[in-house]
Amino acid sequence: MKFIPSIALAGALAAFAVPASAHDFAAGDLTIDHPWSRATPEGARVAAGYASITNNGSEADRLIEVRSDFAASAEIHEMAVDGNGVMTMRPLADGIEIPAGGEVKLEPGSFHIMFMGPERQFVEGENFAGTLVFEKAGEVEVEFAVEGMGGTGGQSGHNH
Repeated sequence: MKFIPSIALAGALAAFAVPASAHDFAAGDLTIDHPWSRATPEGARVAAGYASITNNGSEADRLIEVRSDFAASAEIHEMAVDGNGVMTMRPLADGIEIPAGGEVKLEPGSFHIMFMGPERQFVEGENFAGTLVFEKAGEVEVEFAVEGMGGTGGQSGHNH
């Protein structure tokens, strides 16, 4: 059997950022589990994205940017209750740290991705592409699964 370096290199690169299962994605020590969004009403000016990110490594990493071709911009946000019991939402300019050996959940009412100015309505059952950018693991191409408007990320009704 003849060794072909370009095939070996392609295989090594493919192993770096490939789906870990039907709807999980991996890069370096990170696993991104079930990126999802909710269906939006026609004309919606924002949409949110969610996922669980696990760091199996011995060093922290940081989600620093999100990109998509289907929205004017994307930001990493946090929702929290302030000292007066009021829910607030704010962009996180420094991103979100994914601790070594830990997990961060992007979920409704907490950390999430805000897609501003989506080009079209998000329809239940469809998928759309996005890129998560990490400080150490680099760029990870993912597919967000669109669930119903009241979706909770439970993956029900989807064939991932």
